[in-house]
Amino acid sequence: MEILITNDDGWGAKGILTLVRILTQLGHVTVVAPDGPRSGMSNAITVTQPIYLRPLNDLNWGTEEWHKKATVYTTNGTPSDCVKLAIDVIFNEDSSRIDLLASGINHGSNAGINVIYSGTMGACFVGAEHGIPSIGYSIDDHNPNADFSHMEQYILELTRHLLDEKIPYGVCYNINAPIGPLEGVQWTRQCRGFWSKEMIETTDEQGNKCFKLGGEFVNIEPDAEDTDIWAMNNHYLSVHPCTIDQTAYAEI
Repeated sequence: MEILITNDDGWGAKGILTLVRILTQLGHVTVVAPDGPRSGMSNAITVTQPIYLRPLNDLNWGTEEWHKKATVYTTNGTPSDCVKLAIDVIFNEDSSRIDLLASGINHGSNAGINVIYSGTMGACFVGAEHGIPSIGYSIDDHNPNADFSHMEQYILELTRHLLDEKIPYGVCYNINAPIGPLEGVQWTRQCRGFWSKEMIETTDEQGNKCFKLGGEFVNIEPDAEDTDIWAMNNHYLSVHPCTIDQTAYAEI
């Protein structure tokens, strides 16, 4: 099996290292990841500057046995660029050679409306566009040293299950875990809601007024028990199928 792995936290993040270690149990891994954090990039692509791709063989990727099963590249581009580079350059414009696109493990939840901002899921949408079975993995923990141990076995089992079930064209999966022990797995839909009080006023180093992003998530359906947010709040791993088709069919 040929597996492509990317993320939006950069090639050195603990989340992607964990995902590589887990998925090398399934096959050969090719990593194409940004050279630094690209959170919030959604499906952004680089159009105003050159994109570079370089192998990391000469860098300290690691010496463990599972590292030897991975071929690793980094780029100055976005997560979506990573997937496009992999398809066009590494796999010679043949996306059928990629059996799985795995993105993450993201440091931070991509549940609810976060899915449309997520660079992690943006990469999956590019994969789905090309007919590649694509899965994004996230944990509701921004700590660079986040503990993924409670979700590792679920990642392996769910990945195998979804590949066996054959993910349809245009569909990808958004898997989110809360912190701490899990009660199990729940198949979910996206929770409806929005971010409020997002722009926090502050000052820069010169004392000039500016703003930084923050805010509070407003859940407009807190009693709905079939959403990704409800699942995570109740200690379940959320498995949310997404589609790249944004047509509002009910309005046609």
